[in-house]
Amino acid sequence: MEFDTLPLDAQAPVTAQVRNRIGHLTLNQPATLNALTLPMIRTLHQHLQAWADDPEVLAVVLRAEGEKAFCAGGDIRSLYNSFQAGDSLHRVFFEEEYALDHCLHVYPKPTVALMDGLVLGGGMGLVQGTTFRVITGRAKMAMPEVGIGYFPDVGGSYFLSRLPGQLGVYLGVTGVQARAADALYAGLADACLPRESLEAFDQHLDALQWENNPGETLRMLVTSMTAKLLPGAELKAMRRVIDEYFALPDIASIRDALSREDRPAYRDWAEETIKVLDSRSPLAMAVTLELIRRGRSLSLAQCFALELHLDRQWFAKGDIMEGVRALIIDKDKTPRWNPPNIEALPHAQVLAFFDGHPVHTLDTLATV
Repeated sequence: MEFDTLPLDAQAPVTAQVRNRIGHLTLNQPATLNALTLPMIRTLHQHLQAWADDPEVLAVVLRAEGEKAFCAGGDIRSLYNSFQAGDSLHRVFFEEEYALDHCLHVYPKPTVALMDGLVLGGGMGLVQGTTFRVITGRAKMAMPEVGIGYFPDVGGSYFLSRLPGQLGVYLGVTGVQARAADALYAGLADACLPRESLEAFDQHLDALQWENNPGETLRMLVTSMTAKLLPGAELKAMRRVIDEYFALPDIASIRDALSREDRPAYRDWAEETIKVLDSRSPLAMAVTLELIRRGRSLSLAQCFALELHLDRQWFAKGDIMEGVRALIIDKDKTPRWNPPNIEALPHAQVLAFFDGHPVHTLDTLATV
């Protein structure tokens, strides 16, 4: 491919390079925590599609520049501005982002995601479909959308709904971050590599001998340098009560049960969880609960289709515009959710978002 032979542009938002028959894609916007823009999404997808058809490329590695984040999500400010201006960026962005994420889930060659620091929202969409999800001990993974009045998308209805027990519901409804040990325990990552070993891992990639199946060759390398379990998983310690509370019928029931928790081992956790729930958009939490539960019986492409169905309504009818205004634009940190509390939210308002959603796959979700 012609663009692979060009010199590496160190200033490009996404850099691409082929070394030792491995395509390397690097998010290169550390100043913005590698937040995804539409041009970045298009560049990533272009290279992935080209490498899928190139017999000289055997595998793909995703990584990011900067010490703070692999990717902290999408460029939500631009989507806010798009809706305010009445243009189509916010609609096109989600269609193309989901197509990229879907491409990674069904990619015909093994993929490795190397993650250091924050992996949030759109960053999770990039990595959850990869073959080997490798984090460092500094990783913090989350789908924090409910905090800005949105819902977990980018395939969240698929991968969260398939986590053990009620962990996916808990992580989606609260938006809390999972540290490295928790990410491994929950199944959001496959292995942990010490950050100081990243350079050595890269050197091993450059020296790999492709005598066997590429996927098996990569698996052996990942296994030889990483750990699959880490001590100190808080989710493991709280799994019993997470499964107990987050299987309840609705957000009001969950909050009410948490308020009555009196077991010493769980009381502090319950109080903190209530504080988190009270800070989130009631509408976003309720839609998230419904979305994840529906996602359990849907295929990957059907999950993306349902999320896109919600997207097309959410900027006008959901809480995202107010959440972004309060937390990102004006930064007054006092969003005026509609409704303001979970008790005032009729379930019919939640279900209305799901009316008429397509059960078939979307033509926009191009496979490779």
